[in-house]
Amino acid sequence: MGATERDGYVFETEYSVVQQKGAVHVYKKGQFISELPFQFEGNQPSSEQIENVIDAYLEKM
Repeated sequence: MGATERDGYVFETEYSVVQQKGAVHVYKKGQFISELPFQFEGNQPSSEQIENVIDAYLEKM
């Protein structure tokens, strides 16, 4: 999964299959802003789940 760019932010996803946990890291102008943790099932989080995490973050901004 690559980085997602929206509304001037860059969102990078990392995850652990063993722990079934992931996080979306938020950057703006190369500066780390926030970490958005989430849990998932299976071999990797779905792109829809990641988009939902990003959407929820942007709605709060």
